[in-house]
Amino acid sequence: MADEALFLLLHNEMVAGLYRAAEQGEGENGRCITKLENMGFRVGQGLIERFTKDTARFKDELDIMKFICKDFWTTVFKKQIDNLRTNHQGIYVLQDNKFRLLMQMSAGKQYLEHAPKYLAFTCGLIRGGLSNLGIKSIVTAEVSTMPACKFQVMIQKM
Repeated sequence: MADEALFLLLHNEMVAGLYRAAEQGEGENGRCITKLENMGFRVGQGLIERFTKDTARFKDELDIMKFICKDFWTTVFKKQIDNLRTNHQGIYVLQDNKFRLLMQMSAGKQYLEHAPKYLAFTCGLIRGGLSNLGIKSIVTAEVSTMPACKFQVMIQKM
């Protein structure tokens, strides 16, 4: 429980710190999301390396996505992804109905515009994890009602 609170506080402070620095003229607002995603990418690479050191090789990309939704998500966010969908052509949609990093914000629509900056780190986390498993991808996030969100993963064929 304490580690979860620390993670939430650290994440909120990373977001606030980057945006505070951007407001003071040390960077551009658009670059903040890129920085957060790059931080998440590096963390995702490290976590996947640690989590998969004792697991068998994955059969295919669907198997890898199931691992991300079950084991990886459970370790990081203390719950599994609520829904995984695919079109079997390289696009996966991961839906989390009670996303931990958005739970602290109001369920109303007034904070909906601030949601993307709280999802950038997680997009990078997913992308970094997949990258370390040999899958190049583009990850985007979408929020229509708080605290539910959808992460769309587009696999890029090499």
